[in-house]
Amino acid sequence: MPAQTTRRTLSRQWELLKLLPSRGVGKTAAELTRELNAQGFAVSKRQVERGLWDLYEVFHLECNGASAPYGWKWPRGASVDLPAMGVAEALSLCLMQDAITPMVPAAMLEVLQSRFSLARQKMAALSADNQVAGWLQKVRNVLPTQPMLPATIRQEAQEAIHEALLVDRQVQVSYVPSDGREPMDMRLHPLGLVNRGHVSYLIATAWDYEDIRLYAMHRMVGAQITDDLARRPVDFDIDAYISRGALHFGGEQLIELRLQINDYLARVLSETPLAQEQRLDGKVLTATVRDTWQLRWWILSQGAGIEVLAPEELRQAIGEELQRASARYVVPFTDAKKGADSD
Repeated sequence: MPAQTTRRTLSRQWELLKLLPSRGVGKTAAELTRELNAQGFAVSKRQVERGLWDLYEVFHLECNGASAPYGWKWPRGASVDLPAMGVAEALSLCLMQDAITPMVPAAMLEVLQSRFSLARQKMAALSADNQVAGWLQKVRNVLPTQPMLPATIRQEAQEAIHEALLVDRQVQVSYVPSDGREPMDMRLHPLGLVNRGHVSYLIATAWDYEDIRLYAMHRMVGAQITDDLARRPVDFDIDAYISRGALHFGGEQLIELRLQINDYLARVLSETPLAQEQRLDGKVLTATVRDTWQLRWWILSQGAGIEVLAPEELRQAIGEELQRASARYVVPFTDAKKGADSD
């Protein structure tokens, strides 16, 4: 028997053993066939029956032959803790590895590395004949924004922040402000960690202040955990904090937004609304949203496809920004004349 066929058969039989119950009337060959196929093993009922009889001799399985269809299970008192990873678990670990890496403390991530490696090996071994293993090549997560490379985070700073957040300790950081000034020393009280696209942010308070701020992880050129307990506001809830629009920069104020939009945006926003109670009357959209920088960036990104009708303050701010942008593209008269003369 070729080696690849042997590996496929062994893998299928191993999964078959893991599907067998340890009590009750057992599972029938038909039930086991459906479960194996659901895990990506293209197998017939006849193949499962042959496999069960092969395993019957080796593992002393019990076959409830009182009436057809027969039920198969482990014998009473048998240890059924098989030291192996199932297809579903391997697939889940492969899919989640990239997503959780920025969010999990380094010490815990190191513990998981062996499971991640085993999952990759499992999927690679099955990729030739297992339909579920092929799922990894069929799904991707793509952000609906201009692609950017992830910001580089210093490993030692990330490890210190993760540990401080895990054990509720204050952390001393050297932080570079967004205006690029020299790094400043800060004492932070970590409250949460949020991954926003290509940038990760630490939610924290600083020194003895009570206002909650966001600190970009890649701007921390140094971080050291301290022995001092972090102070956590009694009413702080990370989900409530995010829902208020903090990660969209701003968001404390709700506004009644009215937009004039083109046909394309009308179709898009009818499928993916800006808010739960959005109203679309022809090309006029009304929605109650939070006034954030993210909202303003999104409006500006739509160019001529969108016009802010209300509120007036937002309309004026967007109009002024568009005028400043338009001025950059106006060709000076002298340059235009030179171009015409050269023709």
